[in-house]
Amino acid sequence: MGLIHIDLFTTLDGVAQAPGGPEEDAEGGFAFGGWQAPLFDEVVGEQVGSGMEGMDALLLGRRTYDIFAAYWPNVGEGADTGIAGLFNRLPKYVASRHPRTLEWADSTLLGPNVVAAVRELRDRHANIHVIGSLDFVQTLFAERLFDRLTLWVYPILLGGGKKVFADGVVPTNLRLIEPVVTSPKGAVLQRYALADGTPGVGDMSAGDQEP
Repeated sequence: MGLIHIDLFTTLDGVAQAPGGPEEDAEGGFAFGGWQAPLFDEVVGEQVGSGMEGMDALLLGRRTYDIFAAYWPNVGEGADTGIAGLFNRLPKYVASRHPRTLEWADSTLLGPNVVAAVRELRDRHANIHVIGSLDFVQTLFAERLFDRLTLWVYPILLGGGKKVFADGVVPTNLRLIEPVVTSPKGAVLQRYALADGTPGVGDMSAGDQEP
């Protein structure tokens, strides 16, 4: 069975709206579009690239799909190389509540039962990556329908904006699967795997704490 990876860039206060550019997503009057750009460095770039190794499908929400479809096929000579070449070649699956035409090559609209459709994708692909797609990601969190969660956490606070865990989540255990990576500009990479069970509790005053 294939793995579903959720890849997100977030601020310390959990804002993940429009990291890439000023016009990416201004919904709600968001004024900090492109907040990631000043904090991007070689370490982030290298880790983002290595994190995409083995990716064989993209799974996107409607808004993120529209942003990607308007950009990646139109980057000129670079459309066949690097990240652009990868995204343009991969099969792409789109979660949308409404029928629509998808013009980006190899794009498929998921059916009305999105959860069932996502489960079926695991039988077709080994490593399915969900990038951005904050509204759609809330569904995946609620259904525990993911296997890996990669968070790039940046050392800024924005206050308002769409959050990674916008409406709370189902109590879930995660397991750190590799050492944390820090970048020269202060970004911190954390990669987790979904773990069994729900978070445990204890009493720190009763000797339950680790020595």
